[in-house]
Amino acid sequence: MSTKNSGIPVIIEFGGGAELLFDKKKRHEVNLSGNEWTIHKLLFWIRDNLLRERPELFIQDNTVRPGILVLVNNTDWELLGEGDYKIKSGDVITFISTLHGG
Repeated sequence: MSTKNSGIPVIIEFGGGAELLFDKKKRHEVNLSGNEWTIHKLLFWIRDNLLRERPELFIQDNTVRPGILVLVNNTDWELLGEGDYKIKSGDVITFISTLHGG
């Protein structure tokens, strides 16, 4: 991850089938411009910059859809303040779908 530009370098990961909405790519290394980022703000950045299809399967009512686990550095985001968590340089943010069709 390059830190030459000002911003916050993070890794965004998708699993459990969620990666299918993101060109089947499980890992994205990105540099978020600016200094103030929360998970809530990141969700909309992901929708606008990484999501390739069916946004309703990822975002619902301004948060992640029920059935998607969100982890920050392998810790459930519910323990960290959910969408209000302030993203830090080097964070690994993981979205795992627990929804399976059939």
